[in-house]
Amino acid sequence: MKIGLLMPFTEDTANPADFCRTAEALGFESMWVPEHPILPVNPKTPFPQGGPIPPVYSHMGDQFVALSMAAAATKRLKLATGICLVPEHNPMILAKQIGSLDSFSSGRFIFGVGAGWLREETELLGGDFPRRWTQTAEYVAAMRELWSKGEASFEGKYVRFPAIRSYPRPAQPAGPPVLLGSRDKNALKRVAKWGDGWCPIRITVDEMKQATAELREECHKAGRDYSRLDLTVMGSLGDEHAKAHDELGKYAALGVGRFVIALVAGALGPEKYAPELERLAKVYL
Repeated sequence: MKIGLLMPFTEDTANPADFCRTAEALGFESMWVPEHPILPVNPKTPFPQGGPIPPVYSHMGDQFVALSMAAAATKRLKLATGICLVPEHNPMILAKQIGSLDSFSSGRFIFGVGAGWLREETELLGGDFPRRWTQTAEYVAAMRELWSKGEASFEGKYVRFPAIRSYPRPAQPAGPPVLLGSRDKNALKRVAKWGDGWCPIRITVDEMKQATAELREECHKAGRDYSRLDLTVMGSLGDEHAKAHDELGKYAALGVGRFVIALVAGALGPEKYAPELERLAKVYL
């Protein structure tokens, strides 16, 4: 089982380069960085977990800046968005950022994608919130054209461009793998139709067992090879080595190849991150 880390980098956390250099040295496989480009002060949309939106949501640094710093400081660590809110970006600019990062890091990028839950944020940045997953699918399709062709054009509802060039193209020949970070009612259909994998957060072994059975069926309907999907689970398995490895074994038996530990940014300042990463390595690795 590959073990990754998920953490937002803020003005109070450890420097991304230092953090990721240490993570790689300890044996962690990947670094996943989330995003919220902006946060409206008085949104009407409720926070999915209940209560007020935590302050860290308005303090997240830019995920591509953080991942670029990580890329420069490491050699093997996979670099992932966890997740990128695709409808909140210009797909041509996003394709350029991703192509550059994957090229410069020798093919280490993983594109974790989502469509957003905060309507006010999505709409301020140009997203069609009611149809945000349709928009996301179209943006990904347009980016894949740019990543795979020297000259690409696209004609869709949300994005249109004539023949253009976008270099550098990703080091990964087919482009970076696209993993969907969603658990809504149509998530598995989307994974089967156009995703390279699935990266749900806070999903139990029992829930994952049911979901993988459904995903296998959806892949059959879509004519996709289920065995080629990258199945990643995000969350936390506690602080006990034996218990954590028992749970990891159960996920692995379902075909999950990676577990990503969701970290609390506030506990990982410049003086605290190294001991905490060492502790987590003893629990999970």
